[in-house]
Amino acid sequence: MTDPANNPPFVLDVPIPGLPSGIEEGSVFRSLFVSYPDSLLLVDQSGHIMLANPSAAALLGYAVDELVGLNVDVLVPDSIRPRHASYREAYGRAPRPRPMGTHMELVAKRKDGSEVMVEIALSPLQTHGLPFVVAAIRDIGAYPRVKQALQRARYSEHLAQLGRLAVDTRDLQVVLKHVPEIITMALQVEVAVVWLLDNNRLEFRVASGVGLIAGEEVGMRVANRPDTPPGFVLSQGRPVVVPDYRSEHRFTVPQAYLDAGLISALAVPLSDRGRVIGMLSVRSKEAKRFGDEELRFLESLSSLLATSLQRVQTEEALNHAQRLESVGQLTGGIAHDFNNLLTVIQGNLQVLEELPALAQDAYAQQLVNAATRASRRGAELTSKLLAFSRRQVLQPIAVDTHVLMHSLADMLRRTLDQRISIEIDTVPSCPPVLADPSQLESALLNIAINARDAMPEGGVLRFRTEMCESLPAVLYTEHNDAQGHAHGRFVAISVADSGTGMDEDVKERAFEPFFTTKEAGRGTGLGLSTVYGFVKQSRGAIAIDSKPGQGTTVRLYLPQLEEARSKGAGEEEHPDETVPSGLRVMLVEDDAEVRNVIHTFLATLGCKITTAATAEQALMVMNSSGEAGFDLLLSDIALGPGMRGTRLATEAQQRFPRLAVLLMSGFSSELLDADREVPQDWELLRKPYTRSELARAISRVLAGRA
Repeated sequence: MTDPANNPPFVLDVPIPGLPSGIEEGSVFRSLFVSYPDSLLLVDQSGHIMLANPSAAALLGYAVDELVGLNVDVLVPDSIRPRHASYREAYGRAPRPRPMGTHMELVAKRKDGSEVMVEIALSPLQTHGLPFVVAAIRDIGAYPRVKQALQRARYSEHLAQLGRLAVDTRDLQVVLKHVPEIITMALQVEVAVVWLLDNNRLEFRVASGVGLIAGEEVGMRVANRPDTPPGFVLSQGRPVVVPDYRSEHRFTVPQAYLDAGLISALAVPLSDRGRVIGMLSVRSKEAKRFGDEELRFLESLSSLLATSLQRVQTEEALNHAQRLESVGQLTGGIAHDFNNLLTVIQGNLQVLEELPALAQDAYAQQLVNAATRASRRGAELTSKLLAFSRRQVLQPIAVDTHVLMHSLADMLRRTLDQRISIEIDTVPSCPPVLADPSQLESALLNIAINARDAMPEGGVLRFRTEMCESLPAVLYTEHNDAQGHAHGRFVAISVADSGTGMDEDVKERAFEPFFTTKEAGRGTGLGLSTVYGFVKQSRGAIAIDSKPGQGTTVRLYLPQLEEARSKGAGEEEHPDETVPSGLRVMLVEDDAEVRNVIHTFLATLGCKITTAATAEQALMVMNSSGEAGFDLLLSDIALGPGMRGTRLATEAQQRFPRLAVLLMSGFSSELLDADREVPQDWELLRKPYTRSELARAISRVLAGRA
């Protein structure tokens, strides 16, 4: 077969007016065929290629001489080849000119199997006496508007891919891992990074990435400062385009970027509810690589990722809160029953201790004291369970965190291992928090003890306070879902150690009661669960930031008190235990053993006691006794299936206005409800209690009535 480029088998006999002498018409047509920008194929009636120009060879991935002799069916995708063959046969029977633009969705198959969208014009030469058709082929992907449309379609497909992934998986790490992969495939760039901002907003952490350079591996941190690449984006609060790192002066470009040959970049903030929580960044080795289309794609991806993060974190926080709430309900119920048992145990032990028959028996006193200490530990245990289940009675007042922290630090310096250095970073002007001061101090002490145990060889324990206009996003979700009052300002109290840290599994269970990583006998596992309950009941939130080998930071977010008028800690009055001799008491308690113990306490205090098991029985006795019958009503709140103690007290005081009221319960949620509902001159007493505590409560309520 002849070389079509040098010896074409035909020459169109068309005169060219004004053609300079010495130039043959055939050479003009050959040059035109070879240099034409569209791909040209000369095809015979059987579909074989007789001639091909260099443009066709470049478009289809063949050499010119490889195309000559091929059947055009080879250039058609396999899926439509039979349909194309029948179309070609029909066209051969009635050839006609067909211009470009009439069929927009034509596809050609390259030599390597890839496909390209094309437009094809057909020009039959039969009218010129030649049995051929000229096919002019144009790559429509090269059209600017078509190229842009294809690009947008590709971006949309990648966005849909992330959307499907976000719906199909509940694993946040899987979503984060795939985002950089999707970005690099869509934008055809070398580097893509997902940055997340830590809760303290002081550092960015590399959450995932593709093409990461040295020093920017997953887990590495970069300071949130305007002179760092991610910090600059956060300071701007909007997308940032870097046309060329080599001429960038707005922030410090790491030398590693330049060493890796990276030149241009695009970064967009990752926001949740209008608050920046991270950043997406892409980098390329081409200058001025990123334009409006890439920016819109990355912004859409950022929005989709933020929604996915929010959903996953919300579900995790809600599941965690629901699990802890269920455990809290169970432990609260157990604590209630246990308190009644402890009331009986402690009361009888106190009576035994004072029996004349045992007063001189050292061994018996030793046994009673041991049992008393054990019952007190049991009471402390139930107190912690009630704290976790948010059913303890709190007395919130204005607490100066600056004073509290320094006082606590002074105590810890005297008691902790001398190899542990204690640092304080508090703001004297920080507004007070609304919290129970003793419970807050106990919570911080619990955290400090955990920190001590995590630093067996010594280390640094840091206390820090800072004002917060709002909670971190994930805590806001959990706080709002669980309690419905997430608005307001907070003070963040953080306790950080340089100890062993926690892995994700341990961190996930850290607030569960009885969960501990300590050796047997070294802890009950109630420390952090108690802190959790206290903070939640105080209308706050709590978070743990920890990694193995990198220490642990526990942050308590407590509501600010803008104008504190309550008295400070340490000003509480301590009434004496004097009970008027012959005080007439109506004791109402449905548990017979508990009733006997309280009767004994009252008798030793010199009271005259009348007992009842139900509210109805008590009212009957009081009505028959008249106005001067009783000085004090001492009643449990829960009195079985009948009238409750609060209702009994209300009706009794309506009939006998001078009657003093003291209510008690082993279920702190009952005391909490009563605290909101009953008059302030009623006293509330939590079981179990000692005789001295009962005496002080009676003294307070009588003083209030006076």
